[in-house]
Amino acid sequence: MGHVRDLPNSASEIPAAQKGEKWAKDYGVNTEKDFEPLYVVPSDKKKVVRELKAALKDADQLLLATDEDREGESISWHLMQLLAPKIPVKRLVFHEITKDAIAKALDQTRDLDMELVHAQETRRILDRLVGYTLSPLLWKKVAYGLSAGRVQSVAVRLLVQRERARRAFCSGNYWDLKANLDNGGSFEAKLTHVDGKRVAIGGDFDETTGQIKKGSQVRLLTEKEARELVEKVKTASWRVDEVEEKPITRKPVPPFTTSTLQQEANRKLRLSARETMRCAQGLYERGFITYMRTDSVHLSDQAITAARSCVELRYGKEYLSNSERQFTTKSRNAQEAHEAIRPAGASFKTPNETGLDGRDLALYELIWKRTVACQMAEARLTMLAVGLSVENARLRASGKRIDFPGFFRAYVEGNDDPDAALEGQEVLLPSLSVGDTPKLVDVEALGHQTQPPSRYSEASLVKMLEKEGIGRPSTYASIIGTIVDRGYASLQNNSLTPSFTAFAVTSLLEKHFPDLVDTGFTARMESSLDGISTGKVSWLPYLEQFFKGDKGLQSQVHQREGDIDPGVSRIVDLDGLPCVVRIGRYGAYLEAKKLGDDGQEELIKANLPREITPAELDSEKAEFFLKQKAEGPESLGEDPDTGEKIYLLFGQYGPYVQRGQVSDEVPKPKRASLPKGVKPEDVTLEDALGLLRLPRLLGDHPDGGRVKAGLGRFGPYISWERGKGEKPDYRSLKGDDDVLLVELTRALELLAMPKRGRGGRTALKDLGIPKGSQESIQIYDGPYGLYVKQGKVNASLPEGQTADQMTLQVAVELLEAKLASKKSSRKSTKSKRSSKTTSKTTSKTTSKTTSKTTKKAPTRATTKSGRLRASAVKIIKTGEV
Repeated sequence: MGHVRDLPNSASEIPAAQKGEKWAKDYGVNTEKDFEPLYVVPSDKKKVVRELKAALKDADQLLLATDEDREGESISWHLMQLLAPKIPVKRLVFHEITKDAIAKALDQTRDLDMELVHAQETRRILDRLVGYTLSPLLWKKVAYGLSAGRVQSVAVRLLVQRERARRAFCSGNYWDLKANLDNGGSFEAKLTHVDGKRVAIGGDFDETTGQIKKGSQVRLLTEKEARELVEKVKTASWRVDEVEEKPITRKPVPPFTTSTLQQEANRKLRLSARETMRCAQGLYERGFITYMRTDSVHLSDQAITAARSCVELRYGKEYLSNSERQFTTKSRNAQEAHEAIRPAGASFKTPNETGLDGRDLALYELIWKRTVACQMAEARLTMLAVGLSVENARLRASGKRIDFPGFFRAYVEGNDDPDAALEGQEVLLPSLSVGDTPKLVDVEALGHQTQPPSRYSEASLVKMLEKEGIGRPSTYASIIGTIVDRGYASLQNNSLTPSFTAFAVTSLLEKHFPDLVDTGFTARMESSLDGISTGKVSWLPYLEQFFKGDKGLQSQVHQREGDIDPGVSRIVDLDGLPCVVRIGRYGAYLEAKKLGDDGQEELIKANLPREITPAELDSEKAEFFLKQKAEGPESLGEDPDTGEKIYLLFGQYGPYVQRGQVSDEVPKPKRASLPKGVKPEDVTLEDALGLLRLPRLLGDHPDGGRVKAGLGRFGPYISWERGKGEKPDYRSLKGDDDVLLVELTRALELLAMPKRGRGGRTALKDLGIPKGSQESIQIYDGPYGLYVKQGKVNASLPEGQTADQMTLQVAVELLEAKLASKKSSRKSTKSKRSSKTTSKTTSKTTSKTTSKTTKKAPTRATTKSGRLRASAVKIIKTGEV
């Protein structure tokens, strides 16, 4: 259930007694009274609290068994405050959910650790003070609705710094040679030296100049020199000068923590941190894995025994490690309240025995493999290196031989298929000795271009945050989710690309509040919080210094707010552009001055499509957008059917094609967005006409009705229009399908596939369409078990019922019962509202009668919704819409 009390999130949650207090509205923390927090029970936790209070009445003791970390200790303390028990209370802790661990915890209870409670409370107050002090400043100086956070803003800055490096990057070119040789077996060698000097490689270039770094003693081959060398070595004799074999061993990686699970699921399964945690939560709740929020790599004795049993049964005794293997957590700020993430139970179900599918199966298999692999023997390899000489050049051939695969048989980090990974890892060389003269098969000159630093993926950002000691791994998923949700970054091809807003906000914070976005400063804050949890640092003086000190947050904001010019802070500073990029109410736009026909300077503003990122905006694109705004769009050609011109335009939501111009007669000309992945510069007149003619008829369905291809809000699709009174059946087109070229045969294939439900789930079984209905009933496997679904109505299957046993008739009864319960709950809700309205009206009438002369003073709308309504009325009245 998590925390049962928290700081208020909105004005409506503030209790009546504190409604008028400024500190309550500003922070929910009384900064003038020893930073006393105002705790409230969130509406979604009130039921839990009521149930606990009711259960406590019949209890003879209270056991507080939350995690033994800062958050867990804090939850126990809040429960004590809320429940106010008059019976004996025991605090027990266990780090693994096994019978022995819980029995031991019951025998070794302790008191609440208030130092851990203070550490959590200090962290929560810090986060609130940073967020609620800086966010309003960003609303005034950059754009409304933005947020800042102690960890969030540092993470955004990391993304921006990497993007700046990519924009500043200058590519360098270099050449080398690759030769294929034969000595009783073929092998490959690459050029390393010419005339005794090492040949330049990518790492020798300065990223900001594209030139060789100063002081590097390397030889930069030109294309001409490389091709001349190719001709030279073709007829020369080759000789083996050096052969080296070096045995190495590889140890298995530790079992998963929250952080490493997020990283590996992102690399292997392409799941976001948020998706990984959602999927893991479902596996945990259904008893497939242990608790998924942990920083510990420790395994219980039960888990080690189960893992070793799996190894012996599946791979044989020779693949077991010599002794049981335990791991030690190296991460800073680790919270080790639970053991590592592993398959649940005293024996592990193999992935095939679980009955899982899709993402659930893939994630469980990942956890199973990693846990089993950690108890397997080390992999033994031999690294091979061969040096060759020819004319004035030296080349090197490298290889790798796997002598014993060990844990590689179960798990190879970063690879999906261990068997395929084993083949990929082994690079064998033929038998070679010093003095051998292998024959040249072919040789070629290769040109290379250095690449800019890659953007952060979710996995690499999580790794960087953990490495720098910023935040807690259990919060990374929500932090990355917030960064994307708030528009600071977008996820493209598994890379986090920062937005123009991210650049503007980061520049403002770097200039005026550098400490708050400095990784070192944030990491030191984490260390101070650790100090509070161990009693080495006093929580109150720390908060006083952080917020109210001479260089405290409150002082800095008061001193600098007046110096921050909104006009300047909304400018995104990007080099090499013929204009200025600004952040406006509706997103980023370009602004440039141009001489008009009368010789006077005109200000041109052009909106940037949302999909354009700072990385993609160069001078050519900027000039194109400004020219289109100033002179109007260029025509792609004419529609042969209507004679109207076809235009390619750029709007707030991306590029689109349009037939004709906007006029009084045609206020809304026909438009069509470009499909995802289609570049505007590649669009032809034929493509544009095809998009504008969508949806297009593909043909008749064998079971009656028509099949069409179209482009909708969620991308290209196929629809089957069955006939009057029946809803169309839709399927999304796959990545390789082209909406303009797809044919009826392919469309029928897609329509025959089971429809995916929410969360990307595939129906286990289609029970058919009941008599008198228009939609079929299907069975799905969800986080809480099997359920039937028809349209928007879901109903769980009875306990013990399987998908194979379910019939159409039983499914209809379950869905009807669910609908009936929904209707009755709506009626009871309406009657409650009705009685409330009646009592309010009665009390108002009585009040008016008894005090007619008393005139009530107008009240100001303090809630967010009230302010929004007031703003809306104002906008409508002033005609700003």
